[in-house]
Amino acid sequence: MLEPGDTEIAVTFVMPCLNEARSLAHCVAAIREAEAEIQARYGLTCEIILADNGSTDGSQVLAENLGVDVIDVPRKGYGAALIGGFRAARGRYLVMGDADGSYDFREAAAMVGALVDGADLVMGSRFKGGIQPGAMPWKNRYIGNPLLTGILNLLFRAGVSDAHCGLRALTKDCFERLDLTGTGMEFASEMVIKAALKGETIAESPATLSPDLRDRPPHLRPWRDGWRHLRYLFMLSPAWLFALPGALFLAAGVFILILSGVHFLIARHTEFYFGNNWDILGGALVAVGHITLILALASHLHGVQQGYRKAPPLFMRLAGWLNLETMITGGAAIALLGVADLAAMFAAWNSRQLTHADSVFPVVLGAVLLSLGAQTILGGFLLAIIGGNEAQFIQTPARSEA
Repeated sequence: MLEPGDTEIAVTFVMPCLNEARSLAHCVAAIREAEAEIQARYGLTCEIILADNGSTDGSQVLAENLGVDVIDVPRKGYGAALIGGFRAARGRYLVMGDADGSYDFREAAAMVGALVDGADLVMGSRFKGGIQPGAMPWKNRYIGNPLLTGILNLLFRAGVSDAHCGLRALTKDCFERLDLTGTGMEFASEMVIKAALKGETIAESPATLSPDLRDRPPHLRPWRDGWRHLRYLFMLSPAWLFALPGALFLAAGVFILILSGVHFLIARHTEFYFGNNWDILGGALVAVGHITLILALASHLHGVQQGYRKAPPLFMRLAGWLNLETMITGGAAIALLGVADLAAMFAAWNSRQLTHADSVFPVVLGAVLLSLGAQTILGGFLLAIIGGNEAQFIQTPARSEA
């Protein structure tokens, strides 16, 4: 808490703005009330920043007349405007909220209190605070928001009840650690996801949503922005996007090829028939599953390199083996097995005087082994590139000398 007379800015309110002159004075008045409460409760001095995204209705001049600092953010987008505002902020606590009059900024005082008490990110929850009639379309309230919030909690275990509330607060240090990059509405999801992945302390505070004061349609496009949020969730979840489907594909493919192998070795001359179509399907599933698991590893490694993921303990234990040389050697061995199998099949075909075989299983097996070997080698180079052009994918801390 600041000492009496200390004028250091501690709290910065940031509003992204694109033609919000109609509602701006209402928002600033609410922030002034929040400022007074924050000053009285915590002794913290506040500032207000309008992160303007190219307004043409005079929002900038109006904000300046209201005593608000205006910064121009040329890069378009909700996220871009907020990132620009956060970077310009002088406060160690940051509060973000829309400038359309839909949020009551006075409720931000409790959010700042949660930050003072040790939270890194405080999410507003409209489902805990209240949604006034006409403030949110039914499809957003009962389908879009609960569905996307549920998926986010499932994938990242964030434990929030409203992942898309526009009124929230975070520390400046937390903002720096998250290294946010989303320029559009997906910025809202990125903040929660990276905070959960990095182990930031996330708290919730009730927020009230009211009908906005605009005389024009909102910038939000439910279907477009909903899809942008959904695809972003999966982009940051390699386990669900790649690893789980890859493991299922691989397991199914191996199971089919085992049945195919048993049929080829034991039962192909009996009445039981396990057709060539199953051989081909099994080989395709194994190849797809293998490359999908490599993509999962690459995506996870990218998250580690970017700082929003931690290398799991298994990765650290296998760090000495997770390198380019191992994958080249292993891939080459697998590919050579495939080449040997295909060479044997070619010799058998030649000994039959170029007549067809009664099963494609041996050829499928050889082709799959050749594919897996090539994918392993090329995947090794991909992982090395993502790892910073280093042959060692996961860098282990150097041991201190005795």
